[in-house]
Amino acid sequence: MPRTNLAGVVHHGIPLDRYAFGGSGTDYLAFLGRMTDQKRPDRAIALARQSGLTLKLAGPVDPGNPTYFDNVVKPHLDAAIQHVGNVTDDQKQGFLSNALALVFPIDWPEPFGLVMIEAMACGTPVIGWDVGSVREIVDDGVTGIIVNSVEEALDRLPEIRNLDPAIIRKTFEQRFSADRMAREITDLYRQFGV
Repeated sequence: MPRTNLAGVVHHGIPLDRYAFGGSGTDYLAFLGRMTDQKRPDRAIALARQSGLTLKLAGPVDPGNPTYFDNVVKPHLDAAIQHVGNVTDDQKQGFLSNALALVFPIDWPEPFGLVMIEAMACGTPVIGWDVGSVREIVDDGVTGIIVNSVEEALDRLPEIRNLDPAIIRKTFEQRFSADRMAREITDLYRQFGV
């Protein structure tokens, strides 16, 4: 977008009470997104296999790429790698807050990635690939880790256990609340006299 057409950047926000802080923090990795080559659940599968952790994949089979699930994801499903299908907003609370981490292994320039802040709202850290907006959302070493490969994610996985869920939630509250989003949008309108 030409700079002259850009009034500013306002990151998404969600209501602070949409997700509650805290969960059991069990030893499963969570993936939440469409089963497609852009979202790369295969990377989450590889990370789970190599780390010995279980993985719960949530999300629909991509209607624009239905063979991806059958060819790339389905052959790996077993007791340790589970596809739980779609989850509702109510189900996301338990799904995200009970996970060790959300794996966000995208392979395209994702413009935001709402699921990252949903996980942070629950106090769950993010393992995000350094693509698109991930670096704008995840504070490396604070709210998660930013990596470039499965191997790097595997090497840095122990760091996840040392991240403080309360700090992750507090960071979400400061940076990604709906109130903050509304304030920043209103400020932009005022700045340009609208």
